[in-house]
Amino acid sequence: MATYVAFLRAINLGAKRKFPKADLQRVVEETGASDVAVHLNTGNVRLTSRQRSTSAVESTLEKAFLADRGFEVPTVVLTPAELVAVVADAGEVAGEAPFDVAAHYVTFMREVPSTEAVELLTHVGEGEATTVRGRAVHLLLDGKDRYHQVKLPAAHDRAMGVWTNRNLTVVRDLAERWG
Repeated sequence: MATYVAFLRAINLGAKRKFPKADLQRVVEETGASDVAVHLNTGNVRLTSRQRSTSAVESTLEKAFLADRGFEVPTVVLTPAELVAVVADAGEVAGEAPFDVAAHYVTFMREVPSTEAVELLTHVGEGEATTVRGRAVHLLLDGKDRYHQVKLPAAHDRAMGVWTNRNLTVVRDLAERWG
């Protein structure tokens, strides 16, 4: 049995993508997972599974979510060690920023990006910078938190494939709880 941390994308946004914590826990348990814990109502799940790879867990969860909810729920799964490494990388990445960091987000990608995608995703602009470490993209912002005003081009979204993001505060908390 192995432990995994699943990050669900785009749930509990608007009236049509509701997935309450209790239902989420039930669906994950129905896949045969055990030791299931759900943190917040934004799709952060720890589970123990007999499956041996993050991709197998992603596939199983996505099929179960679609069957239960009637809509697709893109899911990125990490091991606890990967989650702890992302937090360790965050301190180093923030220390390399060309400005004082006021906000830090982490985007988790399903796949390790290609060299070309890393080049596209690495960006330093006016008050924002991105750095890729493994399957995580760290977005750093100066000044006030203005995540929804980031100027990264749409090509970044395509280069990331299946992804979801979290504020570093949540990522740190999850690494402490589940790492």
